Amino acid sequence: MAKKPARNYTAAGVARSKIFAAPALPYLPQDPARYNPPIGLIGCGGITTKHLAAYKAAGYNVVALCNRTIAKARARQREFFPQAAVYSDYRDLLKRDDIEVVDITTHPTERVGLIKAAIAARKHILSQKPFVTDLGVGQKLVDLADSRGVKLAVNQNGRWAPHFAWMRKAIAANLIGQPNSAHLSVHWDHNWIKGTPFESIRHILLYDFAIHWFDILTCFMGSQTPRRVFSSTAVSPSQRPKPALLGQVLIEYDHAQASLVFDADVRFGPDARSYISGTSGTLIARGPSITEQNVTLHTAKGIATPKLRGEWFTNGFHGTMAELLLAIEQRREPSHSARDNLRSLALCFAACASADRKRPVVPGSVRKLPQ
Repeated sequence: MAKKPARNYTAAGVARSKIFAAPALPYLPQDPARYNPPIGLIGCGGITTKHLAAYKAAGYNVVALCNRTIAKARARQREFFPQAAVYSDYRDLLKRDDIEVVDITTHPTERVGLIKAAIAARKHILSQKPFVTDLGVGQKLVDLADSRGVKLAVNQNGRWAPHFAWMRKAIAANLIGQPNSAHLSVHWDHNWIKGTPFESIRHILLYDFAIHWFDILTCFMGSQTPRRVFSSTAVSPSQRPKPALLGQVLIEYDHAQASLVFDADVRFGPDARSYISGTSGTLIARGPSITEQNVTLHTAKGIATPKLRGEWFTNGFHGTMAELLLAIEQRREPSHSARDNLRSLALCFAACASADRKRPVVPGSVRKLPQ
């Protein structure tokens, strides 16, 4: 009996697949048609250089900067928005009637009070991620914002990283059917947190960093509900900071499965990849870092490779503010609303608890970040 010819899984075999033009998808940040309100920034830490650079490039109207150490606010003012007013007390910023939107970038513990004050002042809010450390507190903030007619969004900027944004839009356009598996991994060097306040966060890997991946996975899987999460962490023998820099997560759905892998003590050969398989196609993204990624779409038609523009930080911070402003203009809930983000946090908290308990955990059953 003649043997069937072996399938060719080599690069040459892939090259013989039909190449077709990638669909034009609206993955870039979309600005409002006319709405460009005065914006105030509360908290001028290191990451705000990315916020303000993106806002300046987008032509946004940042009129006030606030930081308890006023020298930091003045430094941001000189570099990005010289005409902006500078404050050391956030209450002085919130008193301004002209300011309609505030970007709150402080750490979670102090941010809750700031969000409450901003809601009371009827300002629309973009909150830094991770949103909260307690799902109950997060829900109360959502309800409070609703009661005051305020839009409350979370700065999950990874949603607008070019590769993630294009993949989100491809899934929304049903280009791969219903996702049934998602496997995402990042291999990079996170040792820079040694000696910084981030080193004191016990779940720095699965909470502070991986919230981007829990959030984008929640976007990819849409309405599918995660049933169980099993995760583990480990301390690498060569890492410098105290918190574990190795982590892995398995997520079960009724008709799908997902995995996340984080190797944060990689000195050589960094790599990041995402593999999303659906009932009628597959999306693959890969590159040497989260800011350098190529995407391919595989379907019965063949293979398409979109030419993506931008990078994570510029597109990401532009995208989060743009979507909030667009939602205000269109009088709808922003896609990255705090309400929506609670789903991502529930998955994240369950993963952190699973790593501690060394057994599977049901998302939503852990209401607070394990300390």
